[in-house]
Amino acid sequence: MAVDSPNSDHRSSPRWMFWKKRRYLVACLAFLGFCNVYIMRVNLSVGIVAMTTSYTVVLENGTTIETQDFDWDFKKQGVILSSFFYGYLSTQLLGGWLGARLGGKFVLGVGVLVTALLTTLTPPIATTSFYLFVFARIIEGLFEGGTYPAAHALWARWAPLQERSFLVGLSLCGTPVGTVLGLQMSGVLGSVLGWRAIFYITGLLSLVWSIVWLLVVKDRPEDDPNISPEELQYIKDSIASVPPASNQVTHPWLKILTSLPFWAIVVADFAVGWAHYTMLILLPTFMKDVFDYNLAEAGIISSLPYVMMGLSTQFFGGISDWLQNTNVLSTTQIRKIFLSGTLLGQAGFLFLAGHLRSSIAVVLCLIVDLGLEGITFATYYVNCLDIAPQHASVLFGISNTFGSSAGVITPLLTSFIVTDKSAEQWEVIFYIASSLMAVGAVFCGVFASGDRQPWAVEQQSTLPCKNGNTGCLNNAFSDTHEDKS
Repeated sequence: MAVDSPNSDHRSSPRWMFWKKRRYLVACLAFLGFCNVYIMRVNLSVGIVAMTTSYTVVLENGTTIETQDFDWDFKKQGVILSSFFYGYLSTQLLGGWLGARLGGKFVLGVGVLVTALLTTLTPPIATTSFYLFVFARIIEGLFEGGTYPAAHALWARWAPLQERSFLVGLSLCGTPVGTVLGLQMSGVLGSVLGWRAIFYITGLLSLVWSIVWLLVVKDRPEDDPNISPEELQYIKDSIASVPPASNQVTHPWLKILTSLPFWAIVVADFAVGWAHYTMLILLPTFMKDVFDYNLAEAGIISSLPYVMMGLSTQFFGGISDWLQNTNVLSTTQIRKIFLSGTLLGQAGFLFLAGHLRSSIAVVLCLIVDLGLEGITFATYYVNCLDIAPQHASVLFGISNTFGSSAGVITPLLTSFIVTDKSAEQWEVIFYIASSLMAVGAVFCGVFASGDRQPWAVEQQSTLPCKNGNTGCLNNAFSDTHEDKS
């Protein structure tokens, strides 16, 4: 199928006026949405420190006493912090399934809206009951779990093939940016205005975003009254093979679960998830055990890896589109190189992190590792759209269930291996992570694909005619977007 060039809709507005292109507006709003998602996810990590910190109170008779708002011990704090992820794991597939049926805009918007409401209500909930607080965090995780998978349903209809990696990468930059903003902003708010302000302000910001998102964004370009005819035609010509969201959509579950290109995405997701939680959750403990050094004390240093991740996600997303649009490499070749190459690179830096005996060198390994992770993350995320755009939200829901589960397994496994906090025991943890990266690199190098899969192609489908009658045949699904490998 002949497809216009990426700038073929230039007549609607000059190229530099990118804010008038509705697909870029959707990408920017999605970026802000994922920022809010991660701000609300990490704010408790900072807030719980202030909530459980002792402070001095002077009574009217001049007596001073030490008190704290919450006397949660370390075990209770762990229950609160982990409760979110139990809910988050439970709705990955459900979020993708609902996104395919109801539309990604609704599932993503409502997911952030409910999470924002509960975040705003965190202070009164926490002071009411410990168990009610845990329950609220589980509900937050349930609603946030569907946000990333649901976004696939939106991009399947909004992202032209020639700009897919760039637009998806732009939205995904909200993840590291939100992490940095969440950690830094929560620390400032907690120290200046108190821990309650952390939840009130971050919750209200997310509420505002969710209302704007639900009012402005449409599930399909043709439903947007402000899109120009040129941009609409450009998008439709590029991705004419994706049907509108429908409650009648069916997914070929057996074919999906027996598809090796799909399992390449799952393997990459799990491997990246394992490395992510090994390096980010366990690294501070490793630094303390081996170097007697607390990484959390160096706020700017701990933020650098996230900055690098955001930069690499966006930069290499543009590089990926350029390589594809100029026919330098096929889509399959790009996906294989970016998945296998970065996983192999991560394996090397994880191996080094376990052996190096310098805290600065380990931090540098973390920076490079997350830079590579940003490339891998954007690649396997967009790869779901390559192989089956109409099923992409469900594919990522399954994939991210595996990826998120690594965050539960890694700390548990480490607790059994690292018993005396020795450097030799920590080396085993990094050996395991490095080995998983290497296996993932080989698997993706062999089985990853950028082609539309046969089970995601319908040669003919009976759709309603414009006059309301049935029986009209639509051959749009026959565009397989095959690579000329």
